[in-house]
Amino acid sequence: MRDLVRETHLHAADMVLPMFVMHGSASREPIASIPGHARMSIDLAVAEAERAAAAGLGGILLFGLPATKDDEGSEAWDDEGIVQLAVRAIKERLPELLVITDVCLCAYTSHGHCGVLDADGRVRNDDSLELLARIAVSHANAGADIVAPSDMMDGRVGALRTALDEAGHEDVALLAYSTKFASAYYGPFREAADSSPSSGDRRSYQMDSANGSEAVRESVLDADEGADMLMVKPALSYLDIVHRVKAATGLPLAAYNVSGEYAMVKAAAERGWIDERAIQLETLTSIRRAGADIIITYAALEAAAWLRD
Repeated sequence: MRDLVRETHLHAADMVLPMFVMHGSASREPIASIPGHARMSIDLAVAEAERAAAAGLGGILLFGLPATKDDEGSEAWDDEGIVQLAVRAIKERLPELLVITDVCLCAYTSHGHCGVLDADGRVRNDDSLELLARIAVSHANAGADIVAPSDMMDGRVGALRTALDEAGHEDVALLAYSTKFASAYYGPFREAADSSPSSGDRRSYQMDSANGSEAVRESVLDADEGADMLMVKPALSYLDIVHRVKAATGLPLAAYNVSGEYAMVKAAAERGWIDERAIQLETLTSIRRAGADIIITYAALEAAAWLRD
């Protein structure tokens, strides 16, 4: 009877699995702070994508680790870059699997910021838009179904949408990290992607965690610029923002259950302090209840198996 009258349902198809891809072959480097996850060479990433498809997940989200870094992050838009190669390989094996690519410069630049810098080390917003647009088009050319800009530069959604349309990719969807907070919960991810800033921080272009109304305005602006879907990141400390953004825009909404949130559950479960399965499913259901249509989570494969059981 409880199942019959349940208001919020969680399905494997609601979840997207983040994956870290690197150059090489038959290589897997476990990420200590994100238990169960690893940096993978493309051949192993294809196998992981097959597991995601078999589990019935809604898709995968790719992050690349480049062979080299420079001031502009040039491998990010190289047609033979790591993400582009991975997308082609995955799509060749799994043409029906939804592939989302992260569009940003932080993992590709020598300084670790999400845009290019001026001589004083400040991010040049407008100069970064052209490079971000190049990345999105290159990912679309490789076969990405959805491109997801995570840089938080002003105006990037409109710039990417224009560039994609001009390149003949009108059907490639744009999932905007529309409300991405400057958060301490990203620590394990930055280790995994080797993307920590070499100086300063990202508070000048990521959201202040204290500002709810401004967060909603950011999402509305991205919707007005042509975003097909929006995202709130992180999820758990910002469920009120998830609810408000969904109410304000009505667009499909993703929430990113980020690495720090996942790592805390794993650490407590390893010590026997909590029931990991119960906590994860309760957490993911709460994100859906708040208004998220899509949950990006490192627990996706585990949660899909628990839901089958």
